[in-house]
Amino acid sequence: MTCARALCAVIVCAAAALPAWAEAPILTLTGAVEGAPVTLSRTDLTALPQHEIRTSTTVTDGTPVFEGFLMRDLLAAHGAEGTQVVALALNDYRVTIPTADFADFDVIGALYMDGVALSPRDKGPIWIVYPRDDHRALQDIRYDTRWVWQLVELHVE
Repeated sequence: MTCARALCAVIVCAAAALPAWAEAPILTLTGAVEGAPVTLSRTDLTALPQHEIRTSTTVTDGTPVFEGFLMRDLLAAHGAEGTQVVALALNDYRVTIPTADFADFDVIGALYMDGVALSPRDKGPIWIVYPRDDHRALQDIRYDTRWVWQLVELHVE
């Protein structure tokens, strides 16, 4: 096999692998959700309307721009019915979040920070982000505990 042919084979294999990566499940919805459990890929989540939030955090410098889907849109799209969700992170961090938060504030499931896709190394693939700079009430520590990074599951109750 010539070097050019080998290089073409590598490029074809790499290109074929990209869609599989984009289609890999990154979030599971369980509990009071239509068709539960529901597994969602990055492609599924980016198909929801996307929104941006520029806000400070307790763990980053400055005011990054976060981009992702509204949590209320995600729940509505999957017929979720409940008063709270239990958010579970990759590191087993677990917190209960009232669904009223998602109605009262434009809370997003961030997939990007400053234009860069979030990965598990930098709080991704999904980070629950509140628009804390837009609402004084959100600067309370009880909301800070609801900023779940490395989100992998939402259980609707």
